Amino acid sequence: QVQLVESGGGSVQTGGSLTLSCAASGSIFTINGMGWYRQVPGKQRELVATRNSGGGTNYADSVKGRFTISRYNAQNTVYLQMNSLEPEDTAVYYCNARGYIGIGHTFDSWGQGTQVTVSS
Repeated sequence: QVQLVESGGGSVQTGGSLTLSCAASGSIFTINGMGWYRQVPGKQRELVATRNSGGGTNYADSVKGRFTISRYNAQNTVYLQMNSLEPEDTAVYYCNARGYIGIGHTFDSWGQGTQVTVSS
């Protein structure tokens, strides 16, 4: 079983910055990718940013140029640096990790979520 622990959420004003972190632990054989998603009440969870083990990244159009995802493979940790935050970024942010706990045994785990609130 793989556990994800998130931290770094909070409240900021428009234009402010926050950094989210997520650490994966447990019976991890390898992690193929880690990323961040967000969800607001009444809407589907949406991708924010992902990073694969090769360093490739993918960002939602709405956060390009403002958010940066980074990952420290040796520590199974992923970060999301969020700059120039806008009220539209207000959401619960979830960490996700996908990989293998053994040969042929995959995992797809989610964190508990951390609230980010941006006030105007």
